Amino acid sequence: MDQGTRLGVWKIGEQENESFFRSRVNISPEIHHPHKRLQHFAGRYLLLELFPEFPIQDIRVMSSRKPVLEYNSFHFSISHCRDYVAAIVSKKSSVGIDIEAMQPKIEKVAHKFLGPEEQAFMDPLHSLAHKTVCWSAKEAVYKWYGLGSIDFKEHIQLEPFLFQPAGFISCNFNRLDTIARLYLQYYIMEGEEGMCLAWTTTIN
Repeated sequence: MDQGTRLGVWKIGEQENESFFRSRVNISPEIHHPHKRLQHFAGRYLLLELFPEFPIQDIRVMSSRKPVLEYNSFHFSISHCRDYVAAIVSKKSSVGIDIEAMQPKIEKVAHKFLGPEEQAFMDPLHSLAHKTVCWSAKEAVYKWYGLGSIDFKEHIQLEPFLFQPAGFISCNFNRLDTIARLYLQYYIMEGEEGMCLAWTTTIN
């Protein structure tokens, strides 16, 4: 990543309740579920940890549910999963991030987000982990695009890559309004409940 881009992961600890975060951040009162509220608090807190000058009070949510800043002073993406929050922030270009837990249901729905060519390069010895990486990568690309209405099989196509605990993925994004060549990084967090992290930034 360039010097204007920062990434962070936060695990919400037992002592970190709403009062812990409220000294620095606030969120929409429309979020009622206690754990989701805590995730949202932690996400915005993490933005400030990455860039203390981040104007979190100016965050708006698009109809596609993507959080943005009106004047794009920062490009950012946030992801939540269980007690984990991940964020990436850039001063220069669009970004996307996803954090995902390895769950058996990913195997069951893989045919919905992986095309035949992608399914062909899955590692049979690490099938769930490999597919989780692919799902997380495509979610990161979805957030990078930010406008919704994406078919993961049709519009986001990953090039073959060997499964490893960390690595790089090349991706072709093909949609009528946007055609792009993207490069992603991913990392499987050792000893952390099988969590997978994937992220991308636009290369200018």
